[in-house]
Amino acid sequence: MPANLVVGAQWGDEGKAKVIDVMSKDTDIIVRYQGGANAGHTVVVKGKKYIFHLIPSGIIYDNKICVIGNGVVIDPTYFLEEVASLDKEGFDVASRTYISDSAHLLLPFHKMIDAAREGSASKSQKIGTTKRGIGICYADKMMRTGIRVGDLHSQASTKEKLNAILNEKNHELKVLYGLEELKFQDIWDEMYTFYDKWKHRIINTSYYLNEELKEGKRILLEGAQGTGLDADFGTYPFVTSSNPTTGGALIGSGVGYHFLEKVIGISKAYITRVGEGPFPTELLDEEGERLRKLGGEYGSTTGRPRRCGWFDVELLKHAVRVNGMNALALTKIDVLSDYDTIPVAVGYELDGKRLDYFPSQGLERVKPIYKEFPGWKSDICGINDFKKLPKNCQDYITALRGLVGVPVHMISTGPDRDHTIILSM
Repeated sequence: MPANLVVGAQWGDEGKAKVIDVMSKDTDIIVRYQGGANAGHTVVVKGKKYIFHLIPSGIIYDNKICVIGNGVVIDPTYFLEEVASLDKEGFDVASRTYISDSAHLLLPFHKMIDAAREGSASKSQKIGTTKRGIGICYADKMMRTGIRVGDLHSQASTKEKLNAILNEKNHELKVLYGLEELKFQDIWDEMYTFYDKWKHRIINTSYYLNEELKEGKRILLEGAQGTGLDADFGTYPFVTSSNPTTGGALIGSGVGYHFLEKVIGISKAYITRVGEGPFPTELLDEEGERLRKLGGEYGSTTGRPRRCGWFDVELLKHAVRVNGMNALALTKIDVLSDYDTIPVAVGYELDGKRLDYFPSQGLERVKPIYKEFPGWKSDICGINDFKKLPKNCQDYITALRGLVGVPVHMISTGPDRDHTIILSM
C-alpha cells in the first residue's frame, strides 16, 4: 500500500492538522517526520479543541499507530507533559506510539542558547524563533555532537558523551551570555526519566515503516511548518531549521520514495506568517487586523498574532514544484465570506520586470500583481457539498485551482472535522 504526504504549502499554520485528522480515518499509521515542539497542530472534533505538538494528531483515533520519526527533535520533558495531557483526555498514547531510535534529544541548554541568541540579536538579525531550542538542536545534529534517543540504551557511553557536551555548552552559556551553568545530574535525570518510561517503544522506525508498507498498511506522513519555511527552499535565513518539504519527509521518516503516492499541499484561502521575514502580500493596515480577527490568527503554540495577507499564487506554484504536489487542500475559505471583493496575487514584479518564479533572494523587494475576485457575502461555515457553495465561492476555488495548477482535493469550510468538502483528485 502507498504512503501519502501532507505538506504545508505556505509559511506554516495552514491547517494541516485538520486535513491530517480527516485523512487519518483511512490510514493505519501516522508519522511525524520533522520539527519539534515549536509547532502546534489544532484539531476540532464535535466542538472540542485538541492541540498537538510532538504526538501525531492521529492518536485521536482508537485504532491508529503513531510514529515520531528520526527527523524530529524531542524535548523529553515536554514530550512527557504532552503525553500526560493526552492521557487525561482518554487517549492511550503509550500503547500506540513508537519513537525513532535515531531522533535527537532537545535538552535545556538548547533552549537557553536559543533564547539568549535571539534576545541579543539586533532587530534586523532576529529570526523570530519560538526560543524552544529547535535550531540549536538541529545545529548539534549536523555538527555530529547531538544525543539520539537510541543512545540512552547505553548509559555509560551516553553519560560520557553528555559530560563532554555539557562542558562545552556551559562555557558558552557563561562566557558568551553571562548565564548560570547547568548541572549534569539535572539533565541526566530529565533524559533518563523519559527513557525509563518509553524504552520499550523506541525502535528502528525506518525498518518498521517500510516493513508495514510491504504488508499492505497505509501510512500518512505529517510535518510541521511549511514550504516557505524550508531551510533550503524557504525565505532563508527566516526559516525553520529543518526541511518540511517532500525531501525532508522521506529523510525524516526513512520511508522509501517508491512508496509515496499522493503529496497533498495544504493552503489557506489567504495567507499568514509568524515571525520575521519577507511577506509580499502582507496587509499592514486595518485590513490585516480585520483578516486576523476573522480568521482567529494567533499561534497555537506561542499565542503570537499572525501576520496576514492575500493568497499568493507564486508561493503556491513554488510549493507545487519543490514538493511534487499532485493535490491541494484549501482551508479557511469560510473566513473570506465577509468580503465584497478578494484580491489574489497572481504574479510578481521585481525591479520593473515580471518574474516567472518564486525568487530565492530579493523577495522583500517584489511587487505583487493583483487580480480581484468578487466575494460571496454569505455564511458558508459547515457546508460539506461543493455544489451548495455560493457561485462566487465556487468560482474563487476554481480560479485558484487553475492558477496553481493542481486539483483541489479537499476544502475546509469551518474548524470542525465535519466542516469539510472532499473532491475526487
